[in-house]
Amino acid sequence: MIEIEHLTKRYGDFTAVDDISLSVSPGEIYGFLGPNGAGKTTTIRILAGLSLPTSGVVRIAGIDVSSNGTGTKSILGYVPDRPYLYEKLTGRELLEFVVNLYGREWRDCEVRALDLLRYFDIENWTNARIENYSHGMKQKLVIITALVHDPQVLVIDEPMVGLDALAQKQVKNLLRRLASEQKTIFLTTHTMSVAEAVCERIGILNHGRIIATGSTQELKSDRALEDVFLELTYGND
Repeated sequence: MIEIEHLTKRYGDFTAVDDISLSVSPGEIYGFLGPNGAGKTTTIRILAGLSLPTSGVVRIAGIDVSSNGTGTKSILGYVPDRPYLYEKLTGRELLEFVVNLYGREWRDCEVRALDLLRYFDIENWTNARIENYSHGMKQKLVIITALVHDPQVLVIDEPMVGLDALAQKQVKNLLRRLASEQKTIFLTTHTMSVAEAVCERIGILNHGRIIATGSTQELKSDRALEDVFLELTYGND
């Protein structure tokens, strides 16, 4: 469902992403791990059609993201690393706006939207302005906006930012459920417990290059994933 071939992104003389290749199948949760500045967010922005690669190809469901971004956006949900919301709108108004952006009718997505609002325990805030939401509530709403149109692919940059322990558990369970429905999920995280709990495969990125990839068990080799991550990205310091 997601295919990345020899992806490179440069900003002047700086190479943010350096010739990476990977694929993610339907029903799979792929974790993209790396320290700050490794190139994770740059990769996600290219996947989401928000940035063009310098070279290489990114396909979602066989569609080239660079040449047909509109085609991929219709089947993709994107959760950025920080909420970007129209805070003068109510939660419901924002969801209706997002549904319309995807060319869908609210009546076709309303049940799913309400189910997600109830799941995250913010259904009573539907008619409140977003400026009155807590940070955690805003993060939940961002996740709901990414899912309201029932996308086939979900791209998430740091899904646990600002969430308490209960909400983090809700997100983990939701990701597992979506994978069981054959959704394709690509996520970045600094939270090793999240990667261990939900990801079938993991790629570790450092200085723009994938330095290790494999299943969680393959990478762990009887050690904590956090220890493996630190060793690969920071050496033995």
